[in-house]
Amino acid sequence: MRLRQSLPLLVAGALAGSAFMLPTPALASSASPAAAPVKAGASPSIPAPFGAEIASQSSEAMGRTAAPLASDRLGQALQPAGTAVQSGPSTGAKQPAPLPVKQAFAAAKSGTEAASCTPADFASRSGADLVSFVRGSATDCVNTLFNVTGTDAGKVFKQSQMLTVAAAFQAQAAHYSGDNSTGILQLVLFLRAGFYVQSNNASAVGPYDASLTSAVKAGLDAFFAGARWHDVTDANGLVLYDVLVLTDSANIQAQYLNVYKQVLNGYGNGYNAFPKMVKAVNAVLFAPLWRANWNPDYVSAVAADPSVITALANFAQNHKDLLGTANQFLDVNAGNDLARTAGDGGSVAAFARPLVKQVLDATPVTGTTGPLYVYTAYNANQYDGAQCSYYGTCDLPGKLTAAVLPHTLVCDNRTIRAEDLSAEELATVCASLRGEDGFFHTMVKDNGPVPDQYGKTITLAVFKNQADYLTYSWPIYNNSTNNGGQTVMDVTDPDNKPVSVMYRKSWNDGFPANVWNLNHEYTHYLDNIYDMKGNFGTEISVPDIWWIEGVAEYESYAYRGTTDTQAMTEAAAHRYKLSTVFQNTYDNSDTVRTYPWGYLAVRYMLEKHPADVSSMLGHFRTGDYQGGYAVYNNLGTSYDADFDAWLNACAAGACYADGPTALFDQAVNGAAVTLTDKSVETNSQAKLTSWHWTFGDGTSSDQRNPVHSYANPGTYTVALTVTDSAGKSASTPSSVTVTTGAGATLPTCTDPRTDALGQNCSRPNQARTAGNLDYFYVYLPAGTSTLKVTTSGGTGNASLYYNADTWASPSAFTASSTNPGTAQSLTVTNPTAGYRYISLYANTDFSGVTVSTQF
Repeated sequence: MRLRQSLPLLVAGALAGSAFMLPTPALASSASPAAAPVKAGASPSIPAPFGAEIASQSSEAMGRTAAPLASDRLGQALQPAGTAVQSGPSTGAKQPAPLPVKQAFAAAKSGTEAASCTPADFASRSGADLVSFVRGSATDCVNTLFNVTGTDAGKVFKQSQMLTVAAAFQAQAAHYSGDNSTGILQLVLFLRAGFYVQSNNASAVGPYDASLTSAVKAGLDAFFAGARWHDVTDANGLVLYDVLVLTDSANIQAQYLNVYKQVLNGYGNGYNAFPKMVKAVNAVLFAPLWRANWNPDYVSAVAADPSVITALANFAQNHKDLLGTANQFLDVNAGNDLARTAGDGGSVAAFARPLVKQVLDATPVTGTTGPLYVYTAYNANQYDGAQCSYYGTCDLPGKLTAAVLPHTLVCDNRTIRAEDLSAEELATVCASLRGEDGFFHTMVKDNGPVPDQYGKTITLAVFKNQADYLTYSWPIYNNSTNNGGQTVMDVTDPDNKPVSVMYRKSWNDGFPANVWNLNHEYTHYLDNIYDMKGNFGTEISVPDIWWIEGVAEYESYAYRGTTDTQAMTEAAAHRYKLSTVFQNTYDNSDTVRTYPWGYLAVRYMLEKHPADVSSMLGHFRTGDYQGGYAVYNNLGTSYDADFDAWLNACAAGACYADGPTALFDQAVNGAAVTLTDKSVETNSQAKLTSWHWTFGDGTSSDQRNPVHSYANPGTYTVALTVTDSAGKSASTPSSVTVTTGAGATLPTCTDPRTDALGQNCSRPNQARTAGNLDYFYVYLPAGTSTLKVTTSGGTGNASLYYNADTWASPSAFTASSTNPGTAQSLTVTNPTAGYRYISLYANTDFSGVTVSTQF
């Protein structure tokens, strides 16, 4: 999967997104853009409250060519894998609607149409009627309110409405039972949404005054006066998370230092069995203790009682066992927040500095402790940079480079810095890059570098694995990391030093020295020097992503003499017209439309219409992007029919590289996967002579058609490398999802909504009476190639239905499985990103059925 995002996703371990609607890998950076810490006497601008929590989309895709990220967009607070927080107004295109318009998220299970969930449903109510409706709505329904604007915003969130809900929150909080059985979470979400929407739509909503602050504080005080918020359960964690974030949304963090300390000091490894409680602990770390340093009241409160700083330092020192685990974001965030506190000046800084130094001195730069060191050091420099000699963090990029990228080779105008490449491997990379220059110039037929641009030398940094890339690349090179590599440059800046940052894969994908995306990223550098005048913002001022990404993909495969097997699969699918691909932007295109279809469009145009490409590039090289866009936009649909015919030939073998192409089928039964070689030899007299498989779990096989059993359920990368009698090799990876054994089920989905399915998980013990429907939904991230839905076990007769757009039923479905009994299965190929809908229809009473989704 190859996805480019420019948003800063800078985290430790596995990580994910930051501002706006964040797509992300495993841990998510989430704060709004940082600025100078609060100074005495200053009037800081308080950051807008956090928006809704959203599902983040993991990606190991390539980062696009971009200018370096500003230092205040780096080193921000982290969140757990798979989540992100909206910290800016929705742009619309990237905000998925969880369920169909005017359908309630708490869908009735009786088979009747679900109740409405629109802004008007909230705006038209007041008093007890409003409270009842909010409490009775599903949390996903309330979450949609974070994106209301204009007159809707004013009607839903005017202060009188907020005061009504705040009073209801106080009443419920006084009797909090440790779970959401009374709908208290929906009330809290409504209040959070109100503060968020008002901050972004102040003129429409109107002002909020001290009476609202007091009302919310009364509710929070009642909540924290009880005992059940200490329950170490997921039921409590689900509610506690949003209550803690509300203290930040209302900007009254100074009132709850004691609560924050209790949360930090109360955490122990027993919490790790309850993911919602872990997230609640992290709510303190990524929201108030990270962001409230902007608030003079908070800084004054910490100065009066700095014991919260001690709690952060103790947490960072005492929970290093979390580093290298899925919950390492907790320990990293503690160091993050501690270092940021050192920038608050005065007695706060004096108290924090020795604690920051203790953490840094006790934390090795490399190994599993690397993320804690990096984030603590980075934020010490960012917010208390004058003390860098004291901390030992002056020239942090240089210190990290020396420790992590010790191997260097100067290769003409390129400097290769690597973590673990041997001298022979460095030479292999250098040779590949040297050869790529000539291939590129022959392909684009340039007349030399675009005049008056900078960056004629480049550094290529290669980390040994993704984990180290995520940890170290951003503080050294100011790149975003929700990708498999990124080329960072600004040809208009004389001080900019271009860099392509990458890492090595654990499985062979046919790149030199296994440096993933090496030739793709280097093509971006060449394209910027020889084809594209101006900085990145200028380059993408028109829809030209088909070229920017497509040419990098095409050169990467064509230069290496390798078949783009994903593009061949897409060619056979005929998913897009050429005129559609010509309109690609980073906002309207998922990974499939961006990369394999970009490859196909560029290859077609270079092979069939090179004069058009030459004319387009002639405009791009002078900075006339509108003129370049006009070259292909004015074609309209005139090439679509020929492109469609060309795709047929391409998929049939005309676009296969000469020599071997690794292809295979897979069939999964429980923990076992049967792999069937389908590799081909093209335009060669050589024969395939050997096959080597890696299974993604540390094992391998040299059989042609192996059957492999996995010890644990999950999704693995299977890679096949074939070699022919001429000694030429080709490799192709694919993901495979398995269960624990024949007939075994996937783990239970963890979403608190019982109708929410997820990636490679199941919902057991489903039951309905005859004539009724059991509704589910699932969110598919961009780049999903296959969704498989199965049902198994239990008794009775239930049919399975799927719909891409609305609640599925026997009268509204796009795919179905209607076998007798309860064993059903359906597969949807190449679905687009978004929410999809699944149901079980009770032909007779059924019970004990398990519904599973794999993608």
